[in-house]
Amino acid sequence: MVAFSLIAIALSVGSVSSAATGFVSPPAELFSPLVAQKVLKTAQSPQSLASPPQYPQYTDHSSNDWIWFTPDQWTAGFFPSTLYAMYERTQLCGSRAGSASQWLSLGRAWSTGEIPLETHTGVGHDVGFLSYPFMDELTVNQTAIEAVNKFATALAARFSPIVGCTRSWDSSDPTDFQVIIDNMMNLEVLFASEALTGNHTLREIAISHANKTMVNHIREDGGSFHVVDYNSTTGAVIRQRTSQGFADNSTWSRGEAWGIYGFANMYKHTRQLHYLQTARKMAKYWISTTPSDGIIPWDFNAPLVPPRPADSSAATIAANGLLLLADQELSISNVTGSAYYTNEVIKMLNANTKLAWRPSWASLLANGTVNNPAQNNLTGIVYGDYFFIKAGNDLVSKGLAKC
Repeated sequence: MVAFSLIAIALSVGSVSSAATGFVSPPAELFSPLVAQKVLKTAQSPQSLASPPQYPQYTDHSSNDWIWFTPDQWTAGFFPSTLYAMYERTQLCGSRAGSASQWLSLGRAWSTGEIPLETHTGVGHDVGFLSYPFMDELTVNQTAIEAVNKFATALAARFSPIVGCTRSWDSSDPTDFQVIIDNMMNLEVLFASEALTGNHTLREIAISHANKTMVNHIREDGGSFHVVDYNSTTGAVIRQRTSQGFADNSTWSRGEAWGIYGFANMYKHTRQLHYLQTARKMAKYWISTTPSDGIIPWDFNAPLVPPRPADSSAATIAANGLLLLADQELSISNVTGSAYYTNEVIKMLNANTKLAWRPSWASLLANGTVNNPAQNNLTGIVYGDYFFIKAGNDLVSKGLAKC
C-alpha cells in the first residue's frame, strides 16, 4: 500500500500542469534534434577507427572541435556511456531519438577500446568512471559482468584499512595518501559488483570511504574540500586543500556536484540516514550559494573580478545529483522536498543551457571548465554533455518533460 501511494504521488506530480505544481518548463534544447545529430557525428568520426581508438574529452578554443585522447584517460567512459544514454532515450522517446539498435551497437563498439583497461590502466581510482558503459550494458544483457567485476576489484585494491579510504592519486611519497571528493562517484562500481558477486566486502569499502569523506571533506556549512591528504601509516589527516579550485578553503563547484550525487547515491544503496543528511547539506550549500543569475561558477568562492568562468559541466552533474536526491526524498514520502530539488534542477538547467548551448560546436554545451588553474576553461566537455543528456532522460521518465 505504501509503495502504491508513493507511485500515485509521483505520477500526480509528473502529470499535472507546471502552473499547478510550481515546476518551470525545462529547456527545449534538452531534446533538440541537434543532440542526436551531434552525438552520432562524433560516434561516426574517423577517430573511432584509430588504433588504439581515440576518445573525445574537451573542445579546442579555435575550431570548437573535440580534442581526442587515447583510451587510458579518466574520461574515456563518458562518450560510450553517452551512446547508451541515447539508447535509453529511444526507450523513452521512440524513433525521434534515433535508432535504438544503432545507438546500442555504437555504445558497444566504443566500449571495446576500454577492454584493455580492465587489467592495465593508469587512471587509478577512476576505474569507476571507466566502468560506466559496462554498467549500462548490464541493463541490456549480462555480457559486461566480467568488466564490471574487474574494475571493482581494481578500485578495491586501492583501499587502505588504516586510512579507511580508497586512494585517489598516486604520490611519489608513499606516506602521502591523497583522496579527492570525485572518488564518491567511483563507489557505484563497488555496489554493482557486490550485486553480481555477493562480495559484501565491496560494500564495506564503499561505506568506509563515504564515512571518512563525510567527516574530512565536507565542511560544516556544506561546502567541500577538493583534496584530503592522509598519512598512510597512521590514517591521520595531514592537509585539506584544493587542486583545481580557487583556494584551499573555497568550494570547487564540480567537486561539490560530485559530492551531492555521491552521498545521495550512498543513501540509495544503504538507507543510512547520515548520507541523506549530508547530501541535503551539500545541496543547501549549492542552492544558497548559486548566484542570482543561476550560472554555476567554476568555484563558488572565486572572486568576481576578473570575471570568473562558469562551469556548465558542474551544473549538469549537480542536476543529476539533485534529481537523484529528489528520488530519495520521494522514497521517504517527502514529496515537498522532492519537488523542491526537482524545480531547482530545472531552473539551473534553463540558466546554464541559455548560457552554454552552442549549435555550431562539436559539443552540445560550451562554458565548461576542465581545470581553471591550468587555464583550461570555456570549452565543451564530454562529461558535461553526458550528464546533460542524462538529466533530460530523467525528466522525461519522471513525466516532467516531453521529448
